[in-house]
Amino acid sequence: MARFNERTLTRSDAPTGPRTTTPTPSTEAPPHPRATLAVTSAATAVALMTYTAPMVTLPGTAAALHTSPSAQAWLLNGTPLGLAALLLVAGSLADDYGRRRIFLLGTLALGLTTVLGALTSSTWQFTLARIAQGAASAAILASSLGLLVHAFPSPRGRLHATGVWGAFVSGGIAVGPLVAGALPGWRVAYGVLGALALAVAAAGVRPLSESRSPRGGRPDLAGALTFGLALVSLVAALTLGRDGWLRPQVGGLLLAAVLLVGAFARLERRTTTPMIDLSLLRHPRFLASSVSGLFTGLAVIGLFSFVPALLQQVLGMSALDTAWLLLLWSGLSFGVALQAKRLAGRVSTRWQLAVGFALHAVGVLTMLGAIGSGSWHRLLPGLIVGGIGSGLLNAALPLLAVESVPAARAAMGSGAQQTFRYIGSCAGVALTIAIVTSSGGGPGHGADIAMTVSAVLALVAAVAVVGLRERA
Repeated sequence: MARFNERTLTRSDAPTGPRTTTPTPSTEAPPHPRATLAVTSAATAVALMTYTAPMVTLPGTAAALHTSPSAQAWLLNGTPLGLAALLLVAGSLADDYGRRRIFLLGTLALGLTTVLGALTSSTWQFTLARIAQGAASAAILASSLGLLVHAFPSPRGRLHATGVWGAFVSGGIAVGPLVAGALPGWRVAYGVLGALALAVAAAGVRPLSESRSPRGGRPDLAGALTFGLALVSLVAALTLGRDGWLRPQVGGLLLAAVLLVGAFARLERRTTTPMIDLSLLRHPRFLASSVSGLFTGLAVIGLFSFVPALLQQVLGMSALDTAWLLLLWSGLSFGVALQAKRLAGRVSTRWQLAVGFALHAVGVLTMLGAIGSGSWHRLLPGLIVGGIGSGLLNAALPLLAVESVPAARAAMGSGAQQTFRYIGSCAGVALTIAIVTSSGGGPGHGADIAMTVSAVLALVAAVAVVGLRERA
């Protein structure tokens, strides 16, 4: 597997662009590697726990807030929408104004907004709280890898740190539904998760060391606003598509999303401090990172975000039983991601991603017919195979994200890859719900169609990643 260090990333054949400047030597105190890894991993896990909590609390939350079936996509999509809209700008702010500062502000904001979410009384209030949680999580996720790159400058240390961090992404996904399902009610669950985030924020004040790579100029707020509106238009179109894909409202929203993406690209080319250096999309490694993130959200997260709700609604399983069943998938993902660092030097990140997508497709196809037949036992083989594939994806994605950009832009690289991941998640959740709820054959038949679509998308991603050959 190709390895990059700071010297390698400044060569003429490394990804370059108007933003790839050499960081100014820091006068800050040296980092504490182990403490940095512990705090950033803990915060990432809490962010993902908050993200995945609605997987098992959706039926109870929808009932309490009187949310219609078609609007349930917003309850799931609030956090990924906030993440996708602000990850890029959060990465840029972290590089420019201090990764420690943005990380701590994000962790504090996550705690406060999660507690506020527990106090909401309507669908739109809860959705706004979830979007704010996504924005706070964006600050955490984008700055975490930047802090780790600063704390672990050697390729070997970076490999270890990103592997552990990726495992905690899987760990948060695994534990979040379990905690939410075990607590008495969704409001209590969000209160507990908010308290955990505040505790991590307090724990990170002393050990974290500041690092930055200032570019000068102002934050790209126009780009952030345009990009956010494009995402809202896309998610709204996919959500409304359940009631008819050929309706004028759906077509208008899709057209608005396309036009806003074009406007965003135009803004990014003209500004001196863009959210993302679009020239990096010409580099195979960065493009592979972005494509992999997009299809991970679209094929993997989109499907498994709604499967727990189906198990409760169709099979009558409790929230806690659903969480334990989902733990087979997410727990395996955690274990595999933690051990995947042993593949370093033997399997490239590109092939690791391709195998991960292929395993997800195989796992999902073995689950066909399980929900319609009312047998959760038939899900077990697919959850095992899919969990292994998800672990490979979660281990390879963060490493490829920081290796595909210059070391000074690590937070931007992390933000870019994860932005595509949560764009895919927003679209995947809305598409999955639209397919399942609009199927004439009932939810079991709709679930089979959604699983087939997920498998096809994963196979497309595997072929695309293999086709994006790395440069020597």
